Order: sequence, then structure tokens, then C-alpha cells
Amino acid sequence: MLKVVHDAVEPNENDIVAGRSLLDEIVRDGARQMLAAALQAEVAAYIEAHAGEVDERELNVEERVVYNAELDASISAAARTIRFGEIFAARGVTTVALDEHGRLTRHHPDGTTNPLE
Repeated sequence: MLKVVHDAVEPNENDIVAGRSLLDEIVRDGARQMLAAALQAEVAAYIEAHAGEVDERELNVEERVVYNAELDASISAAARTIRFGEIFAARGVTTVALDEHGRLTRHHPDGTTNPLE
């Protein structure tokens, strides 16, 4: 039978932490961090998958305020990043939007614009 025998050399205090080697501690800490990251990713995926399942009727007044603010922020972020005019123009749809001077302007699919009065 084989047996693991450690050297009889007295260990250095810096090499042993509560009866474990420094390498063991590093491995354990890395494993804890990996598990925490995996759990966070799983929770984020679950929340994202069920984000549209909120029944607004079951929220109290304070929860509705927060929910509406979050919804407004997501819509605003999407509106800033998506070029709706270009999308509709590609589909042949005329749109109306504010121009750089704040005037209502009709945008035609051929790229021409004319202000609304």
C-alpha cells in the first residue's frame, strides 16, 4: 500500500493558512468566484427570460412608479439607438418626426423631406 508522507520540515507560517496550503486557498477562492459568477449569470438569464411577465395590475402604487420608470428608460434607450425613420423608409413608409430645429417634418422613402405647417 502506498502512503503520502510529508517532509518533516517545519512549515513557514506564510505557506499555511488554517491548516491549508496557500495553493489550496487560491484554488478554493477561484472556485468560489466561478460559482458566484455562474449564479449571477443564471439569475440574470432568468430575469431576462421572464421580464415581460409582470402583471401591472398586481403592483402597488410605488411598484408601478418604479416599473413605469424602468419601462420608460428602456423605451428611451431603444429610441436613441434605433433609426426608425431609416427602417420605415426602407419599407417605403413616409414618416413624420422632429428635425434638428424641432420642427415637424415629413420624411419620404426617397430621402426627401418637407416641413409640416
